[in-house]
Amino acid sequence: MVQFSRGVTWMSYVGTTVGGFVLLKYIYGGARYEEDTQIPGKTVIITGASSGIGKATALELTKRGARVILACRDLKAAEEVKTKIIEETNSSLVFVKKLDLASLTSIRNFAADINKTQKRVDVLINNAGVMYCPQSVTREGFEMHLGVNHFGPFLLTNLLLDKMKQSKPSRIICVNDSVYKDGQIDFKDLNCKKFYDERHAYRQSKLANMLFVNELDRRLKDTGVTVNAVNPGICNTKIHRHSKTYHSIFLGNILGFLLTIFASNPQQGSQTVVYAAVAPELEEVSGKYFSNCKEENINPVGKDTKAAERLWLISEKWTRLVS
Repeated sequence: MVQFSRGVTWMSYVGTTVGGFVLLKYIYGGARYEEDTQIPGKTVIITGASSGIGKATALELTKRGARVILACRDLKAAEEVKTKIIEETNSSLVFVKKLDLASLTSIRNFAADINKTQKRVDVLINNAGVMYCPQSVTREGFEMHLGVNHFGPFLLTNLLLDKMKQSKPSRIICVNDSVYKDGQIDFKDLNCKKFYDERHAYRQSKLANMLFVNELDRRLKDTGVTVNAVNPGICNTKIHRHSKTYHSIFLGNILGFLLTIFASNPQQGSQTVVYAAVAPELEEVSGKYFSNCKEENINPVGKDTKAAERLWLISEKWTRLVS
């Protein structure tokens, strides 16, 4: 009989356990949108589509017949994604346009181009975002999380609203994170100048997203345009690139290992986004929060109408949406 050392036996246990977790992740890695809903003739804009969930969503919606615009800061990466999608789908309806959500000028230029060149906008997916950045600011001096995750989508959405109303029924989807529940809007220090903690800044921006959805839904009544928030879950994407843990040699390796084992991949993470974008039964559903391809209750902090209205007025002023 062959005898194995304890080390070999232990390693086999570890390998079997890890392999089991990987298999379970792929079997149970979030709900899948199984319906073969097609959306030919629909124009979809996806921000941050050069990688991760945005890229996976773009591929999925192109397969479903959509005309997809990749709105990205990194044009080289976006062009590479475009080429891969065209090769995989044989669709020529994939386009790249420059959009930097850390610049209000870039947002205005992008929106002006869309309003001039596109006959319709059926779906806007506010997917791009940053997470756990070191303290930094946007071109206009906004704290980076709040600027990219909230003020950018706020301005972009509002600048495209007239086009979307003309294209009704149309949908706005804001990719969120369950940590909004732990967020607090510090109206006295929105830009975190007095005290900076990347976790607070990120959570504040995600709560701002939920309040934006809340207030926008109220303002869009009877327009034929809906807005909903979507939580893709924990995904192994580049959004973790700014994390201090990610840049630590030791802890970064651990984080990478854990994300590989337990986190969903981008294709899995995109499923609820796709569901919110195409499901026929959601055509008139608005102001909701979805996770795992089903509606979930919104935490009371995300339904604070007074905070939502106050933040809206500040956002209008700071983005110069109104004079």
